[in-house]
Order: sequence, then C-alpha cells, then structure tokens
Amino acid sequence: MVELRHSTSLGNRATSSPMKRDEDSSPLVPDRQSEDDDDRDRHSIRDRYYSRLSFQSLCPYFGDDARVSPYNSRISLFFVFLVVAGGLIAVFSIIKRLNSPYLCEKEGITLHCPPVKERPSLWENPYSATTSWKPCAELRDSEIIDLPPENETNGYIFIHAEGGLNQQRIAICNAVAVAKILNATLILPVLKQDQIWKDQTKFEDIFDVDHFINYLKNDVQIVRDIPDWFTDKSELFTSIRRTVKNIPKYAPAQFYIDNVLPRIKEKKIMALKPFVDRLGYDNVPSEINRLRCRVNYHALKFLPDIEHMADVLASRMRSRTNSSNPYMALHLRFEKGMVGLSFCDFVGTREEKVKMAEYRKKEWPRRYKNGSHLWQLALQKRKEGRCPLEPGEVAVILRAMGYPKETQIYVASGQVYGGQNRMAPLRNMFPNLVTKEELATKEELDSFRKHVTSLAALDFLVCLKSDVFVMTHGVMMPKLDVYNVKAPSDCGI
Repeated sequence: MVELRHSTSLGNRATSSPMKRDEDSSPLVPDRQSEDDDDRDRHSIRDRYYSRLSFQSLCPYFGDDARVSPYNSRISLFFVFLVVAGGLIAVFSIIKRLNSPYLCEKEGITLHCPPVKERPSLWENPYSATTSWKPCAELRDSEIIDLPPENETNGYIFIHAEGGLNQQRIAICNAVAVAKILNATLILPVLKQDQIWKDQTKFEDIFDVDHFINYLKNDVQIVRDIPDWFTDKSELFTSIRRTVKNIPKYAPAQFYIDNVLPRIKEKKIMALKPFVDRLGYDNVPSEINRLRCRVNYHALKFLPDIEHMADVLASRMRSRTNSSNPYMALHLRFEKGMVGLSFCDFVGTREEKVKMAEYRKKEWPRRYKNGSHLWQLALQKRKEGRCPLEPGEVAVILRAMGYPKETQIYVASGQVYGGQNRMAPLRNMFPNLVTKEELATKEELDSFRKHVTSLAALDFLVCLKSDVFVMTHGVMMPKLDVYNVKAPSDCGI
C-alpha cells in the first residue's frame, strides 16, 4: 500500500509538468522570446497602473477615461479658460500701465510721455441742456420805465473799481445795483489798479461808454463826470466826510438803505470805498440781481478793436493745424504778484525763496510780520488745496484727465513766475501751447500794450470763445466771467 501511494504520487508529479522533462527537445515547449513578451506585458500593466494613480493624484477630477466623462471635460476646459483669461488681464494691465498719461520719461527737463487716445467726451458740453436756455437779463421793450430825472435822484455815488479786470467788472456791476437800490445817480467809475498791476487805465480805454450808458438808461442814471456845481473835486477822493467806509463784504440791500442813503441825502455826493464784493447776492431783491446780469452780460461791452483782435486770435487758434479743431483756454495764475499774495511755498532755489520773502515783506508788511509763521501757513494752505497750481502740476492733471499732447492750448497769463524754466514741464507735455504774443505779431499787439487791462481783455474774450476752460486758482475770472458767461446771454437768476 505504501509503495502504491508512492508510485501514484510520483506519477502525478511526472504528469504535472511534462514539458519540464523534455523542455530542450519537445517542440511544444515555448521559447525564451515568449517569456520576455510576458514579462514586458506585466511591466506595461504595472506602469499604466502607477501612471494612472499619479495622474489621479494630481487631477482628482478626472476619471479613468476623460472621454467617457463629459462633466470632467467641462471642468478642465473651465480651468483652462480661467488661466487664459487671467493671462489676458495681466497683459492688458501691463499695457495700460505703460500707456498711463502720468508715466513719462525725463531726460533733463524734457518729458517724453506715451500717446493717449483722446476721448470725444473731453470736448462735449456736460450741460447740454443749457443750450436751450433763454436770456433773462437782456433789455425788453415792454418794460415800464420808472426812472426819475438826474436832478431828482437822492444824490450821486462814486466808486473806485480796484484790482484786475474781473474785479473791476464785479465792482461796476455792484455800483449800478447800489445806485438802483438808493435811487442815486452813478458817476462813471474810475478804474484804479492796485500795487500788483500798476496800470492806470480809464473806463473808456477798454469799455464802450456810450453803449454802457444807453443800455442802462432805463435802469439807473449814469453821468460821465462829477457835476460842474461840485467845485472841489479833489475833496471827493480825500475827504473822510465825503467817503463811506467799512462797508462789510456781501452787505445786504438794507445796509445801504440804513447807513448809506442818509449820508447821500445829506452830502449829495459820496464816494464808496473799498467796493469789491460789497453787495450780497442772497440778501437783495431778485430784480437787483437781474440788473447785475444785465450790466455784466450786456452793458459792459469792450471797444470794437479789442473785440476784433480777440476774434482774430480765436480764429487762429482753431486753424493752427490747417483744419477746424477745438482748443482749450488755460487761465494760468502764476505771476509773481499772485505767487506772493498766496503766501504759499513753491519749489525753487534758496535764492528765489529769499527774494520772494523780501517781495512779500515789502508789498504786504502787515501779513508778513516777521515771517516766522509763514512756513506753517504755507504747508497748511498747500494741504487744503488753496495754492495756485504750478505749470508742471497743471500738465500732470491735464494728462491724467486724458488730454493728449496734441491738444491746442491757449494760455491766458501775465509773466509767469520763474520764466521758461517753470513753464518747461507744461510745454514739453503739451507742445501745442501758445500765448497771444505767439499768435499775434508785435505790431498787432503794440496798440494794446499801453494798458495791461487791454491785454487782459483780449485773454478774457479768447477764453470766452474756447471749447474748454481750465483754471489754476479760484480767482475772479473763472468765478464770474467764464463759467457764467459761457453762454453770454444766459443768466442763472
């Protein structure tokens, strides 16, 4: 039994591997190449398994086969889109930054700025509805005339219109209004320049006197000179008894009735000084404000030669590029007098600062005192934005607003403090910048040089005819004569 089991076991082992017994001679035994192929297949399956594990660990959103998973494909496309969009935004931001108007390369005093595409809206009127406004202050034939003769008024008033051209205009408008309030006769105002302008110009040197008197003949009595019966004319300018002083700024109509009218009735002729901003706007009757509009927009008319020369300058501004183009008027208040009066600190050499300090001490001794308090005052005013803008600052602002270097700019200004060095940044960024001296010949301007006010009148009219007006300081010209007169026959009363 034992022997039989043993032989059976041997038989089973023998039949279990017949190829092994005859592996070198039997044709049924596979060769070595087949074993190598099996090994490669096993390795290939293992590699695919591990690579699939690696891919799924990096991208868990994908299944075994992306082609059979549309949801995962959409997610992958979405991520690709985000990457592309982010790249485009980054490139656009870089290009936009490189073309920013305030990024300029400086070589010495020459600034090279990238081109800026001009927006049409830069020249559009933001208040287009104003074009349909109707005049409310012009003379109307239907108005009732209720004006007493000259010898029946309460007396005569006389004023000195001080300051620059636009301060003088305000004073003249107020003088006519006060004469109406007091039922008084107005003596033609005298234009008296202050220490900054140092110019003696008469009313008739720039304004049409006949038009002024005739246009207002139904509102107030106006005479050209002091009446002949008043013999001591010098007394009117010097005597305290003939002068009303200490009139508060923006005084109401009632103040004149209570304080000025009694003295006019007593003395018959009185001078009012000072007189800039000596009549309010909100505390007077509406017909008085309407009368002021009439004076400013209709009665105060420049002489024909000033009007004609201003038309020539405006026409030359529009045709400088051989085609009709808009132009900007820049009221650049950076003359020596304005810089000194502002008591602001500006970049400059030590020598310039010393000279400016001496100039301020001479012209405004009460405000200057010993000068110790001025530095802190200058810093505070600069922080609050109450200082005149320098030409270079104006250039940066205009570029930031989108105006390209090709913009045509007319500069209304006197002699700029610091000269060409101070103007260099503005001229470099806007080379198409001109003044009246560059638009006109010396011979054309000679007749206007006799009076500083005549030159200011030319600037005023060219600014009035411009498409865009820019101011650099909150002075009288933009407050009264440009913003309000932009539609010359309009009145916001």
